[in-house]
Amino acid sequence: MSKTKQLITGPCGNLEIELDMPPASSPWVDSPRALALIAHPHPLRGGDMDNKVTTTLSRICAGLGCASIRFNYRGVHNSEGIYDASAGEAEDAAAALAWLQHHIPGGERLSILLGGFSFGTAVAARLALTLPEDKLLGMVLAGAAVPRFAQVNVNTNITMMIHGELDETMPLSEIMAWTRPQNLPITIVPHADHFFHRQLVPLKKLATRHFDMALNQML
Repeated sequence: MSKTKQLITGPCGNLEIELDMPPASSPWVDSPRALALIAHPHPLRGGDMDNKVTTTLSRICAGLGCASIRFNYRGVHNSEGIYDASAGEAEDAAAALAWLQHHIPGGERLSILLGGFSFGTAVAARLALTLPEDKLLGMVLAGAAVPRFAQVNVNTNITMMIHGELDETMPLSEIMAWTRPQNLPITIVPHADHFFHRQLVPLKKLATRHFDMALNQML
């Protein structure tokens, strides 16, 4: 899968992004079937766009024929600005998505997939609220931290929640307290901790199936 890392203009100055594009053998290599944006974990705890869960979700989308963008939040590596507890980071996400829409041929007409890991789930959930319902095909939230950083609900028809059985950072009971009023199902990965150590394969299978089903709705 081809990648390009570069700086674009974000809300606070330079915003560092990286693209994961469909492989050369893909029928969508020159004309992606959809766009995807994946948000990384907490920037004050070492999170960046090269996080293994973040890159896994992005490369799933690229493998399914999407132009997928990852980005470093404000204040992370070469992105300018300071931490803003998910509100400003959602603005960064919107800027990254807008750039992708303008730089992929026909991008403004393409549907969108969103994904996030840990703190990134709050960023993705905030961004989702700003998108037209008919543009957003599907969303995967892994190791969700939405209730701690965003306090927003999600579209239960398009959202897959994937959580580790042994998540010590976001206990399952805390997530259930957020999802229960929404009737939002949670898919539990047995033996997985918050970072899905040694459990990336089941995470990848679940996310691939969800994103693939969402894309096939366009057919």
